[in-house]
Amino acid sequence: MKKQVGVWIDHRKAIIVRVRDDVEEIHSITSDVEKHARYAGGEPEDRRDHRFTNHLNAYYDKVISFLQDADAILILGPGEAKGEFEKRLLAEPFGAVIVGVETADKMTYHDIAAKVREYFLVSHEDIRHSNEE
Repeated sequence: MKKQVGVWIDHRKAIIVRVRDDVEEIHSITSDVEKHARYAGGEPEDRRDHRFTNHLNAYYDKVISFLQDADAILILGPGEAKGEFEKRLLAEPFGAVIVGVETADKMTYHDIAAKVREYFLVSHEDIRHSNEE
């Protein structure tokens, strides 16, 4: 069976849901990224931007480490992070296919798992029906 994974992600937290048969495996990763605020005075802005980018890259690398054996990945999230994460995944040399990127507000673990399961169930049924025609 395909290893199907859904990732709900924003700049502060990622929820990773693996779906295999009737079992869901859920992992949560916290980013430890400081909010990217702009301040007058103090530390130069380019240094803050550089530090923010480095923290995000380390966070995205940690999330990607949980996806190494995935065959299909669904990315969910409320803001910019889902698009940034998609770009990072596309630059990675592993063979997982990004099957969708969808906007989704904050969700409970249960809601994320249900959304991922539903997405892959519908996708699988669509493929099966197109093969039967």
